[in-house]
Amino acid sequence: MKSFKKLALTAMMTGVLAITAACGAQGTEGNKEQAGEETKQLQGEIKIDGSSTVFPIMEAVVEEYGMTQQGVKVSVGSSGTGGGFKAFIAGETELSNASRPIKDEEAASLKEKGIDFTEVKLAFDGLSVVVNKDNDWVDHLTIDELKKIWIEDGTVKKWSDIRPEWPDEEIKLYSPGADSGTFDYFDEVILDEQPIVQKATLSEDDNILVQGVKGDKNAIGYFGYAYYAENKDALKVVPIDGGEGPVEPTNETIESGEYAPLSRPLFTYVKNSAIKDQEEVYDFVKFLLENAATLSEDVGYVKLPEEEYTKQLETLETLK
Repeated sequence: MKSFKKLALTAMMTGVLAITAACGAQGTEGNKEQAGEETKQLQGEIKIDGSSTVFPIMEAVVEEYGMTQQGVKVSVGSSGTGGGFKAFIAGETELSNASRPIKDEEAASLKEKGIDFTEVKLAFDGLSVVVNKDNDWVDHLTIDELKKIWIEDGTVKKWSDIRPEWPDEEIKLYSPGADSGTFDYFDEVILDEQPIVQKATLSEDDNILVQGVKGDKNAIGYFGYAYYAENKDALKVVPIDGGEGPVEPTNETIESGEYAPLSRPLFTYVKNSAIKDQEEVYDFVKFLLENAATLSEDVGYVKLPEEEYTKQLETLETLK
């Protein structure tokens, strides 16, 4: 299987990916015909938007799906979880990627529009706090220290404010934008919904955050684990002490929940009527659930237990 990591993360710079089934499709179909298996070729268009954190998983799935269904055009945007739900509510998309569960007000807006939906869990993520590779003083951070760094208090934050032995240099902060589910999650579990530092650089594009931290010795940022994994040679991940000692995000600590409180599930939300009325949407979501375990790990996230995918496939069949 080809590696999707660089493709998944560099394509974010274009904002929107539109992938149609391409040159590999004929060979794939030929192999299936030789094995006595034929795949019904579908036609149609599927629009997806939402979380930049979920984007690499969905891009990898779309790339693979395009090798079996050349007549189905799937476009994937990355406007952030909040932006994705706005498009979903407006009826502009069939699927909405999210790095947090849907909010009550978003669900209420969908209900008002008569849009029934199903939540699909895709993988686990460990929201990763990173500093510059040349930062030789931060060995770990506690939750209270994260609060002190990130919550606006009217002062210029310096590293020496966090621990006296650290440099007397201003901290440069990089955070996902307010439409991001990653921002929402960090806001809830770290900031306690208090204002983030006003001087922080906010962006819906995680690659901008990566470049910002890479370019400044005094920088700190946070984003999904896949973006750290892709740039681990250029960034330093910070172990987080959630009360049980410092823990670094890894596949093992994220899956076990040991990396707390920054481990979280990733989702996509699908319109029920699209599953029922558009065969290509049903087929795509089925393919997504059958391949999410492998492809989520291929791009740097952590797969769910197999039984969770099986259960969701059973739910999909009831929706059809």
